[in-house]
Amino acid sequence: MATQTPTQETTEFGEVSRLKGIAFKYISFGASIVGILALGILLAYVFWDAFGLESAGTTWYLSYTVTLLVPLLTFFAYARTRPDVVAGAFELFSLTLGGVMLTVATVIVLSVIASPPVWFAYFLTVVGPAIGMYVYGQYDREATWVGLGILAAVVLGPVVGTIALGTLSSLGAMLGAPGIYFLSLVLPGAGMAAFLAHDRLELSKRQSIGIGVGLPVLAIVGVPVVDMVPQIARSVWLIGLVMFGLPVGYTVVNTAQRRERWAAFAFPAIAILGFLLGEFVVGVVGATEPSPWLDWQYVTSGPSISNAAEAGLYPAIIGSVFLIVLVSVFTFVFGVGTAIYLEEYAPATGPLGTITRLINVNISNLAGVPSVVYGLLGLGIFVNINAQLGPITYAGFGVGTVFTASLTLSLLILPIVVISAQEAIRSVPDSLRQASYGMGATRWQTIRNVVLPRSLPGILTGTILALGRAIGETAPLIMIGAATTKFSPPSGLFSKLTAMPMQIYAWAFQPSPDFRYGVVAAGVVTLLIVLLTMNSVAILVRNKYQQEAH
Repeated sequence: MATQTPTQETTEFGEVSRLKGIAFKYISFGASIVGILALGILLAYVFWDAFGLESAGTTWYLSYTVTLLVPLLTFFAYARTRPDVVAGAFELFSLTLGGVMLTVATVIVLSVIASPPVWFAYFLTVVGPAIGMYVYGQYDREATWVGLGILAAVVLGPVVGTIALGTLSSLGAMLGAPGIYFLSLVLPGAGMAAFLAHDRLELSKRQSIGIGVGLPVLAIVGVPVVDMVPQIARSVWLIGLVMFGLPVGYTVVNTAQRRERWAAFAFPAIAILGFLLGEFVVGVVGATEPSPWLDWQYVTSGPSISNAAEAGLYPAIIGSVFLIVLVSVFTFVFGVGTAIYLEEYAPATGPLGTITRLINVNISNLAGVPSVVYGLLGLGIFVNINAQLGPITYAGFGVGTVFTASLTLSLLILPIVVISAQEAIRSVPDSLRQASYGMGATRWQTIRNVVLPRSLPGILTGTILALGRAIGETAPLIMIGAATTKFSPPSGLFSKLTAMPMQIYAWAFQPSPDFRYGVVAAGVVTLLIVLLTMNSVAILVRNKYQQEAH
């Protein structure tokens, strides 16, 4: 009879070595530490160049270490064992940064790309009806026509808006930009604030109505104060009140309602007060400050190929914002729609079942195709065919346009979104579906009220990862003829564009070391900030739906 060593034991899986298990555990741990350190060193190197920290004096480092770094590390050490505080701090940080970026993006879109009268015309025909029907659907869950109404507003609304553009634009011009933004942003924002206060924050109807009424009152009362600041226009005040005030106000009230999260307010307080105190100390002692490449001039100026000090990323930032918004809409609608059909409607047996399995296999294969192949596909479908057919084709297809680039990147990540959505839908137990059918619900009601709410966290996770890949791609954009350097932002869906990865790629080959290190590093940090902000907000939305599903 064979003897068994102390480091081995026999189970139903066969002979198991404890020594091998311990070795595997520590090797995995060591590999994780090495990977985290390598990534941290790389990011530190990029941030070091982007913010010009090598030019700062020792006194500057000591000042901010005492006023900002040490208090923040103390807060993190305190919150390390308190998940509620960590969640509250993360929510405050993410939604505040997201509100800032949403405000900036809205100001750019409504002042640079679409004039206020044009926005007002399409708000009356597309955005307003769609939002109104969605809010009504939240109050009346039994209304089956709401989805069709939203679809009709999205599909037919642009047609109606284009036909009536002249009349509606004239009406908007009579109101002026502040009047347009008050009617199209502040009033809908007031309704959204009241809805969030009652439905999400569970406040009373009186409190919710008070919050809803308070937003337009604040918008009007704040105008005289805003007029005293020449740098802030009334239009910017109204946009910021809605786009920044709503998410920040929501997260502040949500955090204040939970006593266990109150300590999370220390995080923004420490960050803001520590920074201001550091600025004061640095000014008093006369410390040498860094010379950052990433500053306000960098994000608001056009690119330069000769003077690194004047180089800016503004046109590429606007191009990337256009791309990521359109790609997220295309992939979410078509990807989730495809996954729902394949999992809930497509037959599993017979000839049609064979076709369904063949489609699933091809989708899995397409997820591993190199991105340059999708660039060739976009070149062949959206560029070459358009050039051959000439005036017959739609004007939006062409070399390097926003619409062409968005469709090409959507093709790139669509298989990933479909696969992740399918897995999320499969994870919903069949017993829940059968219980819904047993209560008399139709298949669509079961999908809408049972399957989608429980699968949405997984769907959003896959979509977040896919969008993170899309925003950093360059090969497909090069193949469809997107510009590496463009000195003005895109003016619409059918104008040419460049994106942040393309501009960074162009700067990397400039002979000047200031371009290759400082300017390129600033572009990488800007891209990371946009990506991390987008992911943070998406993660918060996913976690919210995940909590509701459970």
